Amino acid sequence: MAEGSGRFTQGSTMGHVVRMTLTGAAGVTFMFLIDAANLFWVSLLGVERLMAALGFSWMIQFFSVSFGMGMMAAVIAVVSRLIGQGAREDARRQTTVCAISAFILQALVAGTTLYFRHDLLALAGAKGETAALAARYLMISMPSLPFMAVGMVGSAVLRAEGDAWRAMSITLTSGAVSMVIDPVLIFGLGLGLDGAAIAIVIARLMSASLSVYYVVKVHDLAGRIDLPDFKRLFVPFAWVAGPAILTQLSTPFGNYIATSVIAGYGDSAVAGWAVVSRLTVLTFGGLFALSGAIGGIFGQNYGAGRFDRVKRTYRDALVFCAIYTLIAWVMLALATGFVIRVFGLGVEASEIVRAFTLLAAGGWIFTGALFVANSAFNSLGKPLWSTLFNWLRDGVILWPLAVLFSTWFAASGAIYGAALSGVIVGTAAALTGWFYVARLDRAGQAAYLSAKGDNG
Repeated sequence: MAEGSGRFTQGSTMGHVVRMTLTGAAGVTFMFLIDAANLFWVSLLGVERLMAALGFSWMIQFFSVSFGMGMMAAVIAVVSRLIGQGAREDARRQTTVCAISAFILQALVAGTTLYFRHDLLALAGAKGETAALAARYLMISMPSLPFMAVGMVGSAVLRAEGDAWRAMSITLTSGAVSMVIDPVLIFGLGLGLDGAAIAIVIARLMSASLSVYYVVKVHDLAGRIDLPDFKRLFVPFAWVAGPAILTQLSTPFGNYIATSVIAGYGDSAVAGWAVVSRLTVLTFGGLFALSGAIGGIFGQNYGAGRFDRVKRTYRDALVFCAIYTLIAWVMLALATGFVIRVFGLGVEASEIVRAFTLLAAGGWIFTGALFVANSAFNSLGKPLWSTLFNWLRDGVILWPLAVLFSTWFAASGAIYGAALSGVIVGTAAALTGWFYVARLDRAGQAAYLSAKGDNG
């Protein structure tokens, strides 16, 4: 088969998966480490209501952040395909179209969320002073979301190009700044929860600035566009971004359902859930990174017609996912007591943490497999399949399982129900994705042999 023009069309597919994922994981994990540190600093104030407020505000903000994550997946898919095809000039224009679109959409989302923030918090179960604190946190942090979206687009373009190190450095640098100013704002200036929100804003602005610099100055991957360019290149972006955003929105919806169930057991249970949420994104940051990392590998090889490498990438990603999850699960189980002590959790909150670290975390093998399938579907022309599987998990199966298990295990039951929904749907998605990439490979081999016969 012909060699493609992108760096992912040559060399070991497992090597690309490991390199892109580990560098991505370092950045993503550090970003979530900052968020966990944010929660830790707030916990030192000794007011459990503040931790619950962070839990509610994170759940609401997760919806808005998911718009950016969906657009990030679309950027990786469309830009990496163009790079794989050797159409670099169109890739430059596509980057600009994606950045403008992401900024505008995220501004609309942030504004709408802020307008309805009190209603959304009430629906989630936040009450009284806890709800007021969460609303204030959202008012300070949400306006920075459009700039965060620009940073996500820039990071996605770097991953589509294969520049894993600079994509990683964006989150490392902005996170390091946040790590330094967080305690200064919360304790040094006495701003408390407001200081935590301001630190998030500063980190997002730093991320946007760095990503623009790397994309424009280092890789020259942003080009001037006119209105015809925007109309022409917005269509392929929207075709992937629409389903990808819907796919990403399923996760915060599922989180919303779980939070609503847990909220019925009081602020202590919500505080435990807030810790579990941070542990999830911190410990499994590698799997979040895996989904974005392999999108560029899929896209470049798909654009170059290297379907054999698409299949190998899918297989290697599933293997990596299983090994990573098993290691993370063991580490979580061993750290359970330490986490409970550090955050000073009560009985109810501690039970929720144990339910996750000792059992439910193992279900991430299947959730990771779902991420792999999603990345393949988004990059290989089937984005609606990702939407279907994710909403099957979070919009159909999770709620009845969370309610059912909570009748047996109280608030911890929501954790078990969420894990089981991931096992069921993750298995189905992984198998569907495997059959699809295998069919692509067979079709590509047949076309190659046919062309070779015609030329011979």
